[in-house]
Amino acid sequence: MSLVFPFKALRPAKSFVRQIAAPPYDVMSCAEAQSFVGANPLSFLHVEKSEIDVPDATGVDDRRIYDRARSNLMAMIDKGVFRRDDSPAFYLYRQRLGGHVQTGIVAGVSIAEYESGRIRRHELTRDDKERERTSHIDAVGAQTGPVMLVYRGRDAIESLTAKVASRPPEYDFTAGDGVDHTVWVIDDPAEKQEIVGGFAAIEALYIADGHHRAAAAAAVARLRKGRHPSDRGDEAHHRLMAVLFPEDQLRIMDYNRAVRDLNGLSEKAYLERVGERFLISGGFAQKSPARRHEFGMYLGGTWRRIEARKEILRDEDPIAGLDVSLLQDHLLGPILGIRDQRTDGRIAFIGGSRGMVGLERLVDQGDCAVAFSLYPPTVGEMMAVADTGAVMPPKSTWFEPKLLSGLFVHLLTAS
Repeated sequence: MSLVFPFKALRPAKSFVRQIAAPPYDVMSCAEAQSFVGANPLSFLHVEKSEIDVPDATGVDDRRIYDRARSNLMAMIDKGVFRRDDSPAFYLYRQRLGGHVQTGIVAGVSIAEYESGRIRRHELTRDDKERERTSHIDAVGAQTGPVMLVYRGRDAIESLTAKVASRPPEYDFTAGDGVDHTVWVIDDPAEKQEIVGGFAAIEALYIADGHHRAAAAAAVARLRKGRHPSDRGDEAHHRLMAVLFPEDQLRIMDYNRAVRDLNGLSEKAYLERVGERFLISGGFAQKSPARRHEFGMYLGGTWRRIEARKEILRDEDPIAGLDVSLLQDHLLGPILGIRDQRTDGRIAFIGGSRGMVGLERLVDQGDCAVAFSLYPPTVGEMMAVADTGAVMPPKSTWFEPKLLSGLFVHLLTAS
């Protein structure tokens, strides 16, 4: 079975692309999304995060959210803002942020291969978030944002991507986040076949970002197959829209933590408990760790450096050896009482792009008692965990730059 397929993307007209392109739905709160949209009726957040247009929505099971997403998308199509490509194609998508460049292939990926485990995950999903995205995809009749996938090696299509990138692009613009986004259409039959053949030899793909999108797309495929006994397995709903990157191009940034309180401990008692498992140094001016097993800790207006003591290290274990695991297993859990990071409302997560200022603000304003900066895991560590069939602790990876929404839409209809 083929792993990747060209597809007929619904895409914005060139003249509208800057207005449409938006951050992914899950990196913003509703308030942040409403502020981002402002007076822009073409922002794709009106489709991706349509609850901003249903202010009295009662939660993820409120059908009005998804009906509004569909009507917003249909209105954009009717106005000529979007049009669907006439023939199936692959797309080359390049992002540039400062000196960092990542270039991936946009494709439809076999959901059957996701179900079989050839497309591997590294984190669990939350039922409410998966249910929300399943309802969204099914009601809109489209996957409105891509999943970020990564693969080992670059030989499969490296020469082809270089050739395509030498041509004039379809889109080339700088978004509000300062990232340069460039897109090329690959519709030549020979080049499309080269991509299909190149990825056929790939042993596995790994979900870098978009676990809820992927799980929801698979759920919709099962729903629609159940509704249609004549389902062949090659319909559009059996494809997952994704961008595939070689592993050496993706960049994981730190994903930091802050905790509301000290679990009933005084600052002195808390530091004594931490010192049993970590070496504590004061005056940590750099704030962000420079190597594995080192952490920054912001408490009482002061940065401290803490380093895991040798006796708690378990580097032979791909999960227990991760810094996020060390922090959870030896500090957040036993000292601060955070048993489940996925459900405990006392912990907050701050992506590395928000910097140390974001951590300091939470503590200085009294929203949290203590904050931690972490050294990010590598893409290789992430894939090693996925290869074992295990998952990383919640909020272990923060990829930057994020894939924009609105550049590609995968409609679940044939025409």
